[in-house]
Amino acid sequence: MPRSFTPKVVTANALLEGDVVYLTEDDRWTRDLNEAELLTDEAVAEVRLLDASRRQSEIVGAYLADMAPGDAGPQPTHFREDFRRTGPSNYRHGKQAEGPSRS
Repeated sequence: MPRSFTPKVVTANALLEGDVVYLTEDDRWTRDLNEAELLTDEAVAEVRLLDASRRQSEIVGAYLADMAPGDAGPQPTHFREDFRRTGPSNYRHGKQAEGPSRS
């Protein structure tokens, strides 16, 4: 029996900066996971991923990441996505210096 679909967001890396970015409902790339579009329909998620993958002048490595709905927006369900959201933890610079956007 196929696995049931879990909510997802489209994520990638910004082409020039390398930062983790998320696709919003209005087709913008944001660095804030809370602004990402949470996709609850599998067919819509696949179409959004295909559309995002064509934007090769903006991003690289687009894929669908599992998320859970949260009060402030999508929340990671896997440690990999939580790590990507906050960045490396060895030094306080970049995202760590600014503080994480968590609910």
